[in-house]
Amino acid sequence: MSKRSAFFPCGPAAFLAAMLFGALPAKATDLLIFAAASTTDILNEALADYQKTSPNRVRASFASSGALARQIDAGAPAHLFLSANQKWVRWLEERGKTAFGRRTQLLANRLVLVAPLNSKLDLKIGPAFPLATALGDGRLAMADPAHVPAGQYAEEALRKLGVWNSVGARVARTSSVRAALALVERGEAGAGIVYRTDALRSKQARIVDIFPADSHPRIAYTLALVGKGDDKAAISLFAYLLSRQAREIYKRFGFEVLIP
Repeated sequence: MSKRSAFFPCGPAAFLAAMLFGALPAKATDLLIFAAASTTDILNEALADYQKTSPNRVRASFASSGALARQIDAGAPAHLFLSANQKWVRWLEERGKTAFGRRTQLLANRLVLVAPLNSKLDLKIGPAFPLATALGDGRLAMADPAHVPAGQYAEEALRKLGVWNSVGARVARTSSVRAALALVERGEAGAGIVYRTDALRSKQARIVDIFPADSHPRIAYTLALVGKGDDKAAISLFAYLLSRQAREIYKRFGFEVLIP
């Protein structure tokens, strides 16, 4: 069994086939998906495509994965959860809020250092690289490591590279990775650490360098069914988000697709 399908005892394709065969909902259902802020663009496009052929109506709520997980734990009526890391999905699963085993790693991303478009900042990321010196009197924008996966990945990378102690006190902590990028775009931070996919779509910020893949845990987005996992409409959306059509959308926006 591959690691990519390890969350499904019979593999994601077999599970979905078993659940969907003869079980598609006969009438329209309202669905709500909670998703990491960094998936806003791809998910909006994917949901629009899904609704071309499905009678189901889908709404999406975007925020940091930690904030969304806490809302689900508090009883928010989400049907699916797309988290920027596995930790929050496991946390919900342990609390009985997501269906046990009904999750899969869907996407991967990279972490990058960005600067305002007109900035002359030029750095090569590596052990003890002079980030603090390059910032001067400026700040480093990052999602808050206390509850946002992007910030957690960023702090881990900076610690491993030996530069956290020199920049930690100058970090501008934001509620999401998109908010961190916005600070850089407006010139309110001299640099920022964000996901590569967000940086690629920005017209006011540029990528300075990409963090080494081994400087932080792999950035893997996990898709999970909320509740008991037996809602037929939610399963149909889950199946679409694993489909070939959806995968082409993810790739076009710069994500790596992890499902077979």
